Amino acid sequence: MAELIDTVAWVLLEGGRILCARPRGKDVFYIPGGKREGDETDLQTLTREVAEELTVAIRPDTVAHVGTYHADAHPSGPTVRMACYRADYTGALAASSEIEDVEWFGYADRDRVPPVDQLLFDDLHRDGHLH
Repeated sequence: MAELIDTVAWVLLEGGRILCARPRGKDVFYIPGGKREGDETDLQTLTREVAEELTVAIRPDTVAHVGTYHADAHPSGPTVRMACYRADYTGALAASSEIEDVEWFGYADRDRVPPVDQLLFDDLHRDGHLH
């Protein structure tokens, strides 16, 4: 069976753009989030990863599933499963020590994110949320 990378991502939209982050030492931007640890739930993974990467706290009562996407990480690589959620937050958004850079991406930036993120970009664009 092919390897599966199980991830959870935070979809934060403002003004037709989506927040993306570039981890330290990487040259690719990702939708904020990360891999599940142990038997964490999606909410636990989302809350932990967003706090680690962006120094804000997800408000659990506002979490809503946007969609779950699957794509190969690269042609011969593992499949990535990305469960995507919208949620409000408290605190001030800031890149943590794990994150080199944070940017707001529009649909024109689609080629700057991995294949699984591009599927989300397509749906958000189609539904009028990403310009």
